[in-house]
Amino acid sequence: MPPGQSASAAAMHEPRRRIVFLGLRGIPNVQGGVEKHVEMLAGELTSCGWEVEVIGRSRYLPHAGSSSWNGIRVFPLWAPRKMALEALVHTFLGVWFAALRRPDILHIHAVGPALFVPLARLLGLKVVVTHHGYDYERQKWGGFARRVLKLGEYFGMRLSHGRIAVSNEVARTMAARYDASVAFVPNGVTISQGRTETGILAEFALEPKRYVLLAARFVPEKRQVDLIKAFAKCGSPGFQLVLAGDAEFETPYSREVRTLAKSVSGVVLTGFQTGDRLAELFANAALFVLPSSHEGMPIALLEAMAAGLPVLASDIVANKELGLPADDYFPLGDTDALATGMSAKMANPLSEEQARAQMLQVEQAYSWPSVAQRTLQVYRSLLAK
Repeated sequence: MPPGQSASAAAMHEPRRRIVFLGLRGIPNVQGGVEKHVEMLAGELTSCGWEVEVIGRSRYLPHAGSSSWNGIRVFPLWAPRKMALEALVHTFLGVWFAALRRPDILHIHAVGPALFVPLARLLGLKVVVTHHGYDYERQKWGGFARRVLKLGEYFGMRLSHGRIAVSNEVARTMAARYDASVAFVPNGVTISQGRTETGILAEFALEPKRYVLLAARFVPEKRQVDLIKAFAKCGSPGFQLVLAGDAEFETPYSREVRTLAKSVSGVVLTGFQTGDRLAELFANAALFVLPSSHEGMPIALLEAMAAGLPVLASDIVANKELGLPADDYFPLGDTDALATGMSAKMANPLSEEQARAQMLQVEQAYSWPSVAQRTLQVYRSLLAK
């Protein structure tokens, strides 16, 4: 794109293209990192002149038929309500549906749904796959499911026409493992332009700058149990721990989180939050903690940094790729170190100058318009062949 030319102006000089997204639960305001990624990316692509369609799973969407949201067409398709089958059955049906729609590009997200890249190619579709992280390392999967996910990774990286990874480490690993070109396109973050009072603080009896926040689904790799145990060790009177999130499927882990939360004073479960309510939780937190054992590129951590919050994250590769100072990390699973780090962070909040510098850094490095342009480079390269 020529210097000084806007994305929308550049879009006027190329034919109107259509993209279909598949491999997610749906949009808008559906819990999950892939869902947030597609929601924001789809909006940017629409602004660039693309026709955007999203195939979602009917139980997560408010309308029984197709609907339009912010210029994006959303199609609900049935999927079985069973954790091990939901994504695979839905993607299988979604590929056939996409074949009827005949988009310029079918963009599949995550390695599980990528299992159906061969089918998409047999149906004559041009396919891009985004690798959001090593899903076969998630604790919830057994041996057979892990093998299926690894096969999906293989098909996605070997047989798709275009490949994207949300972290540099994943991009390098996939390029070496499969001898394929993989573009690094990170997750993005939305910078809040103002604060909206929604009443959520009063609803849960929270005081501004007197609580620690984690926004994540109740799944084992997010390690809410570690965080609750560390919070109990902190000994920080007057502070609360807010867990914003929920479980899509009730599991032994989600039950453990709820039971432990009830037993520790000061732990608040808000359920899944989004939009202005979630933004208000971020804006008023004293500290954001991400103790997870698995991430692709952590959108929630970026959002916390964009809100000017001090952060504390586990020292896994995906989190360390953000290049934060050493005292922003703690050893994964070490609840004593996590408790010590939390206490230190709560006792020494960021200055206004430090918070502004952090917000500016995130905005410059992880804006959604930039993510969209890098994604469009992959699309245009593919369509030019």
